[in-house]
Amino acid sequence: MNQNEQLRTFLLHNAKRLTEEWYDSLDKNNAVGVYASTDSKVIQTLKEQNYEFHLYICNVFIEDEKPFFEEFEVWIHKIAKDNEHTRTPISSIIKEFMRVRKQYCDLIDEFVHTYEGHIESTLINAWEQHIIRIFDITILKFVTAAEETASTQLKAHQEMIHELSSPVITIKKDVALLPLVGDIDTARAKMILESTLHQCADKHIAHLYIDLSGVVMVDTMVAHQIFQLIDTLNLLGIKSTLSGIRPEVAQTAIQLGLSFENIRIKSNLAQALETDINITVK
Repeated sequence: MNQNEQLRTFLLHNAKRLTEEWYDSLDKNNAVGVYASTDSKVIQTLKEQNYEFHLYICNVFIEDEKPFFEEFEVWIHKIAKDNEHTRTPISSIIKEFMRVRKQYCDLIDEFVHTYEGHIESTLINAWEQHIIRIFDITILKFVTAAEETASTQLKAHQEMIHELSSPVITIKKDVALLPLVGDIDTARAKMILESTLHQCADKHIAHLYIDLSGVVMVDTMVAHQIFQLIDTLNLLGIKSTLSGIRPEVAQTAIQLGLSFENIRIKSNLAQALETDINITVK
């Protein structure tokens, strides 16, 4: 067994000890996120994640860097997506990576002292530089993975918000209402178009009422998107009725050259529902 393998065995033998010493030395008074948890299950999971980290890192002294990270990135991405860690400031996580790195430097010194005089100083220095490099790369990969996770979550939340802000509400059987409220920018208009088409198809809607009375202002692109929605619904065999069109919205549409000739329009939603499907709105 060469000295690299001996070091790996020594580190692996002390992995559980590293985990316990790391957790015990956490600054509990100033800890945040996952490190401040008092939930026994969260704490146990955190320790298991830390121990698993050591099982990977120990191999860095006997494997080439590329294949090492191909396996290790599984752990990195798992932690980046972990719910407890996503609620923990990245600065705090980086701080713990650095504390663990110090543990490894100290443990390498401890290993060297057990073989005092038998390990060349150049090899000792190489080990220390190697562990510092591996931790630096690990921190960078974690931050990148965490940013990707945050971006994905943000996009999912935005899509959910947009979908909830443009609900197709079934009134009766195959008749539904799409009440639009608030400012509509180009991004939201596109989301409304896609979401409405999916919801109408899923609910087998034959007639959709689109109420714009809650829309204060739209730009030219948004007006175009609304008319595109109506045209697309028509192609799918879904009738549509517009209600609550504000003067400024109508003016924008006219300036764009969009025609109201083939669109059913009612001055307000109450009138539309009472006239078409005999629903009295007070």
